[in-house]
This record gives sequence, C-alpha cells and structure tokens, in this order.
Amino acid sequence: MPHALFPITKFVGNIMKIPPFVLASASPARRRLLQTVGIEPIVRASDFDESQIELSEPAELVKTLAQYKAQTVAPQFESALIMGCDSVLSMNGEIYGKPPDTSEAIARWQIMQDNFGDLYTGHALIDISQNRTIVKCQVTRVYFAQMSDRAILAYVTTGEPLKCAGAFAIEGFGSFFVEKIEGCHTNVIGLSLPLLRHMLAELGYDATDFWQ
Repeated sequence: MPHALFPITKFVGNIMKIPPFVLASASPARRRLLQTVGIEPIVRASDFDESQIELSEPAELVKTLAQYKAQTVAPQFESALIMGCDSVLSMNGEIYGKPPDTSEAIARWQIMQDNFGDLYTGHALIDISQNRTIVKCQVTRVYFAQMSDRAILAYVTTGEPLKCAGAFAIEGFGSFFVEKIEGCHTNVIGLSLPLLRHMLAELGYDATDFWQ
C-alpha cells in the first residue's frame, strides 16, 4: 500500500512555507542528532540498493548514494524537505562502509588501530515544493588509538562496529579508541549539523524554522 502524502504543515510569518523534514535513513544516530537540535524528523528509510553504485572516489560515492536515497523517498510526499545521507571511511586508498561480519570488522581494526582515516558523509536535500536539490559532502579526519588484539576483539564483540560505516561509532564504545578528530564532530556520527545549517540557508530556510 503506498504511503500517504504529507502536506505543508508550518508557516513563518506569511512568507515562507515550512515543509515537513523527512530523514531518508533508518540510522538512529542521525535521528538523535536532529532531535538534539530541535528537529523531529519523519523517518522514511530508503530501500535503494547501494550495490548499484560503484565509484572509487569517496566524496562522489557518498554524494551519489545520499542523493539516490533521498530521491527514492521523495515520491512518497507531496511537499517535504527530504534528507538523504551516506558515510564511508577512506583509509590507505580503500573505501570502507559497514563491515559484513565480525571477521571483517576485526581485520579492519587491525589496519585502523594506530592509524588515521577520513570519514566522508554525503548530504542530499530535496525540497519538493521548490523543485530544488542540494548535494554536498563533509570530511573529518579521525585518528585511532593503538589497540591490542584483545581490545579489538572486545570491541567487535559488542556488535557496534557491524552497524557503522568504518566499523566504529564515535558516540558509542568506539569513542574509547578515537584519539582525536580534525573537522566536524557530528559528521563522524553521520550528519554534519553545521553543513545542514548552511544547506537549509541555501534553500531559503533558517535552521530554527524546523524547531519543534
């Protein structure tokens, strides 16, 4: 059964119509980030098949995936602001998404420990009412701690690395093993709030328009 269409729900003065904010992602971390800054999104997880996209440049990969995810969800709404996101970790010329199993997660952490990588997150905003799409990428460098095999096994056993791009969550157990970052902190969690603010402004909105 198709999803119901969502109408425009909010006005600022008598000028700008503020549409519902839709998160085209099932990520609890991204939803919590938005809730932290006063945005209660409508969550519509995208069913886009990521395996269709094969790109070797991480920024282009995450931007393309973010846009496709948003586009997949957009037809469900009559008027809405649709946000799609995608994250990968780039290290030593390799691109890492979520590890498929525990053995892969352990192998990755053996490379990641005492090393650094760049966390790329693609952000796509589709404004249906304005028929506009903005796609951008944010990059944050992450430095990982030196770890013993015991620590790597203990962390992977928590199951957390299997749920995250790059096999770590800086907002969870993984924060214990991140020495420092260079760049946007929330980008590592999966959504750069400063970048989102700029993208909203580019579409003519103020971030506070979406406060609940």
